[in-house]
Amino acid sequence: MAAGATPTHEEKDTESPKTSLYEGSTQFRHWRFSPEQLRTARTSLNTAAVEAIRNAFEADSAGSSSEVLFLSADEENLLVKLYVSKITQLCGLFRFPEEVEATAMTYLKRFYLKNTVMDWHPKNVMLTALFLATKTTNHPIPLEAYTSRIPKTSPSDVLDLEFLVAQSLGFDFAVWHAHRALWGLWLDIQSLPDISMEELRKAYETALTHVRASRLTDAEFIYTPSQIALACLSLAAPQIATAWATFKQDFAQSSPSSTPSAQPDSGLAAVLEFIKTMILTNGSPPNVEAVREVDRRLKICKNPEKVVGSNAYKRKQDEKERKAEEKRQRKAELARKAMAEGDPFGSELAKEDLDDDDD
Repeated sequence: MAAGATPTHEEKDTESPKTSLYEGSTQFRHWRFSPEQLRTARTSLNTAAVEAIRNAFEADSAGSSSEVLFLSADEENLLVKLYVSKITQLCGLFRFPEEVEATAMTYLKRFYLKNTVMDWHPKNVMLTALFLATKTTNHPIPLEAYTSRIPKTSPSDVLDLEFLVAQSLGFDFAVWHAHRALWGLWLDIQSLPDISMEELRKAYETALTHVRASRLTDAEFIYTPSQIALACLSLAAPQIATAWATFKQDFAQSSPSSTPSAQPDSGLAAVLEFIKTMILTNGSPPNVEAVREVDRRLKICKNPEKVVGSNAYKRKQDEKERKAEEKRQRKAELARKAMAEGDPFGSELAKEDLDDDDD
């Protein structure tokens, strides 16, 4: 096509559809799963952890693991869910904004897609995830001011896990939240005809409570923020959600440049029903008594390599120190050889054709 020429409809149709900002995010690329993938990931992680911890018990004392009742993947998830719900209480204490609360919840849930509660108890991970969220959302708080208001918590309890949490997140700190999508819906719906602002305001407030409940579920791992937001609005005010969806569908179909890929998903209603069922079924904190029993058993089946003072912990530390010493000796030997050869920078740099000109 000549420079400056206007593309025809046929040429437009062959152009690649633009990727949305969300589809270009790390959340979309790294933290989207199907329900089956989530179940497999948690089961595999739990199975591997149980095997490793069983071996650690056996190395400490033969036959000692036979009477240990290890946690299942569902029991691990139940304990995590309890501490996800506790983030709301902490945010209320510090008066953190909703962005911090939602981000910390996401961080905690993501962490336990890569780690097991039998290695890292959710309490300290929760505190670290929340502290990290205050920084990544640009609402930082001094560490001492943070830990001083939480009973039996020292700065080291938070800092010792900070890198581990960040590493487990893959350093993917940006999170796309459903409450932001709901706000966008609220603004967009105001342009619809015959909409009562009072009814819309009440619908928004009710929908927001459902969005908050959705954070206790796996919805954000399976569905997009906009789908979750629309499902929550549908729970709060079905007629408003339907009116908005119909308006958008009519607008898309009347657009001259509309393509089949630009049309609303024909399965949207089914998706919304799945989300609504998930929120209504799983969007509340777990039974405290059930979790207390899980936590009691966790004290017995916790990885002994993580228990300070245990024989397994000492062996692990000795092994780490041995490897660190070997690494130090190798570096010292390389440095000694480099100095003996008259090259203090080492042979690798000597092979480079370095330009030491400041320009």
